[in-house]
Amino acid sequence: MITKFLSYFFPITIKKTNSKINNQLEVTWHKGELNLDSTNTNYSYGNLEKVLRDGLKFIGSHKIKEMNHILVLGLGAGSIVDTLRNYINYQENIISVEIDPIVIHLGKKYFNLKKLTHKHTIVEMDAFEYVLRSQETFDLIVIDIFQDYTMPSFLFEDYFVSHLKELLSVNGFILFNTIILDEHHRKRNNAFLQMFEKEMYSTRIYPKSQTHNELITIKKLR
Repeated sequence: MITKFLSYFFPITIKKTNSKINNQLEVTWHKGELNLDSTNTNYSYGNLEKVLRDGLKFIGSHKIKEMNHILVLGLGAGSIVDTLRNYINYQENIISVEIDPIVIHLGKKYFNLKKLTHKHTIVEMDAFEYVLRSQETFDLIVIDIFQDYTMPSFLFEDYFVSHLKELLSVNGFILFNTIILDEHHRKRNNAFLQMFEKEMYSTRIYPKSQTHNELITIKKLR
């Protein structure tokens, strides 16, 4: 494909569309790979895929393979599910929550999402609402929710976190992808970690694998 070849020299956008939730979205060939980008940042695949893959490595492929239920909050075009299936070789149940129908459409049309149907349920819903309503428990909860380069404030509120704790099984993990642009964001992340009691949770912040992404893992001990 000539477009893919030329993308090694310069990015080539093949689709632009508007979304009520994420404003402008672009599907772009870059260095031989398809990326989904919002106005100011990579939204799915590309560098984001590398960030989340690093996070799964921190938890451990062998642990993830033994899990029964995984929840993805912020599906995007499906890069995290693709990584779980084809890189980790996780074959059990995944529920993915995505609020933006345009993103789901792009994921199915241009990326691998339409093929990722085995034991995979996509729920088109706000993640906050889903967490408050769900009665299930999960061995891994991946949080990857952005609107361009901003993160919804509810992710860092006690009401949301308390419900999130209830969804996490004992010995289960939360993998939280955050953006750090300034000192306020750093304090926000530290305050978030303070919501998890040290006697019940093990928390860790990992060195940045990309310029502004900071990964957090939380393990429920009991």
